Parts: sequence; structure tokens; C-alpha cells
Amino acid sequence: MMRPADWRDKLRLYVVTDERPDADSLLSAVAAALAGGATAVQLRRKQDLGRRFVELGRAVRKLTREHGALFLVNDRVDVAFLVEADGVHVGQDDIACRDARRILGPDAIIGVSAETLAEARQAERDGADYLGVGAVFPTGSKPDAGLTGMGGLREIMRSVNVPVVAIGGITADNAAEVLACGVSGIAVVSAVMSAADPRAAAARLRTLVDEARAARA
Repeated sequence: MMRPADWRDKLRLYVVTDERPDADSLLSAVAAALAGGATAVQLRRKQDLGRRFVELGRAVRKLTREHGALFLVNDRVDVAFLVEADGVHVGQDDIACRDARRILGPDAIIGVSAETLAEARQAERDGADYLGVGAVFPTGSKPDAGLTGMGGLREIMRSVNVPVVAIGGITADNAAEVLACGVSGIAVVSAVMSAADPRAAAARLRTLVDEARAARA
């Protein structure tokens, strides 16, 4: 794995896949999101067995390469390695960041989910390249996620030096509030994957992200 030089910039609009069973529908939504301006895709498939996960991973890898986007795999370090992903994203109960680094090497991009300030600080100490912080708002995509809230997000932003991607219940209606905190990017699931037009939904979010970054600059 050789990380792109501009990988931090590519965290700006980060789309996480849903669990729909239809692979063709999933890939169609991912392709549309990328066409709309998604800069990173995380393949999250908690229900898929290894072979199917690898097959999907290779298909998503092809799409992300065509669009110059980052590709990360949720949890499955072995799948990330086999499909030549840019890296992996792990939760608090998944393979530890340090162990993922040992398997994937120094150039892999490793993201870690953090709900609390303590988790964020520990992930940074363990060598996480970026943090996925949330849930910022209540979310139906991951109902078991704890609520970090905007206050928790701001506290983490003040306390760590690695890029932060906010996640959880983010939509076009509340994205500006999140982006105002100075996050490196926003991650969404249903706001794009469940949209009637994933390309248009991604394009609207990408516009909001780019406007917020321009305002900060």
C-alpha cells in the first residue's frame, strides 16, 4: 500500500456503504456517489462472508481508482490487504490500530472510531491516521452508536492533532454546523446511500464541504 500524498484532503466527503443485499444496487449507488463528488468510500459489510466481501471490495476498488477517491474497508484487515485498499477503519471492538498497522504496513491509512475524548486520545497515541468521531446526531444507520454530540465533537477537535471526520446523522440540513467546527470531512451513510438520487445527494454535500473549506481558508 502506498498512501496518496493528498489523502487528508480526500477525507472531505466520506461515504460509508450500507448493508443492502443486492451487490449491483450497492455498486450502482457507490458509482453515483463518486460521480457526485464523494472523495472517499468505506466498504462496511458486517453480514458478508469473506469471499463475497473480497469480490465487492475489488469492485469498489476499481470504482474508487477511476474517480481518484480513497478506499477503506471497515474492520476486515485481511480484506483490505487482499483488495489493495488504501487502508482500513476499525472500531473500538475491532482489531486494534497497532495490530492493523503491523499487518498492513506503515503506508496504510488507518482510521479509528472514537465516541469520547478518552477514546480519541488513545487512538491518536496508538497511531491512528484519522478519527471517525460520532455519532454527532442520532442515526438510524447505526442505532447502537453512542451520542458524542456537537459538544463532544468540538472537545475532541480541540484535543487531537490528527484529522477528524464527523459521522452520525449528518445530512445536507445540518452539515454546515458540523463543518463549522473545522473537521477534515464528514462521513455519511443514509444521506447518500438511501437517497433517491445518490449522485445529486453527494453533489449537494460536496458543495457544502467545499464552501466551508473555502470560508475557512
